[in-house]
Amino acid sequence: VHSLNDLGVRVLMITGDALPTAQTVATQTGITGAATSADVLRDGNLQAAASSNVFAAAYPEDKFRLVKALQATGHVTGMTGDGVNDAPALRQAEVGVAVANATDVARAAASIVLTDSGLSGIVAAVESSRRIYQRMLTYTLNKIIKTLEIAFFLSIGVLTARILVTTPVLIVLLLFTNDFVTMSIATDNVSFSRKPDRWRIRLLILTAAPLAGLELLFSLAVLFIAMGPARLPIAQVQTTVFLTLVFTGQATVYMVRERGHFWKSRPSPWMLWSSTADIAAVSLLAVFGILMTPVPALIPAVLLLATAIYLVLADFAKIRIFRRVGGA
Repeated sequence: VHSLNDLGVRVLMITGDALPTAQTVATQTGITGAATSADVLRDGNLQAAASSNVFAAAYPEDKFRLVKALQATGHVTGMTGDGVNDAPALRQAEVGVAVANATDVARAAASIVLTDSGLSGIVAAVESSRRIYQRMLTYTLNKIIKTLEIAFFLSIGVLTARILVTTPVLIVLLLFTNDFVTMSIATDNVSFSRKPDRWRIRLLILTAAPLAGLELLFSLAVLFIAMGPARLPIAQVQTTVFLTLVFTGQATVYMVRERGHFWKSRPSPWMLWSSTADIAAVSLLAVFGILMTPVPALIPAVLLLATAIYLVLADFAKIRIFRRVGGA
């Protein structure tokens, strides 16, 4: 109970026992807050249902009413139980948890079935689900940033340089190379948040858009340096642009995988290996001219160093953006 409270999960108890017994058990288990009779649920008193943490003298159908009342007041609700009478409430709740010795009906109605005795598995389930959310958030931010950056970059390149800044073949190859590190996000080492998470699409866009803008500026700088001071032929410019998009794609994943600085935690081995393989593969393809016009080995080396510097600088900007818009 204390662990769930620390995670921002409000714990309630509903029982068929009398109110004095319910209050005693609640005190012993660490469930604090107002105690009331389940009669308020039958009266449709949503305010009492939302403000009380202990409900006594409850009938089986009152458990279902409690879940409905909490949902009606905007709460995402989990329910745990073990008997046939708990099944309707387990089914109604967003997350129904059947304990290890639950009846078959309760197990069938629940979303999660604990395999160990006790309720400690609920804490593990909350922590695991929040880790999954963090990985999904990384994936979503990465996709939004890359979609905005590539779309604007290719458009601006055509309008200003009057050329296709990369070839269709290289665009297809870019999709393959970026997909490997994107898939590895599912294995990444992430920490769970201490408070409940919610999808806030507006904040996601407000966070991703300026980060995409920074990446766009970096890519455009590489393009104009390649066409201007470096005086590379158009075919080599296209190869250089391809390398830039691959390298910045890798950098974006590492930048957004952490809400703090990207070096705060170690990425998973799968992510590190997929990035290393991607960078090595595209660099060799570019140097040896496989599927693209070859470029000197110095170009991918310099681009990789420039991308690393960009990653560090953009990471500090990311922290400021997260704080300004609410942390996504």
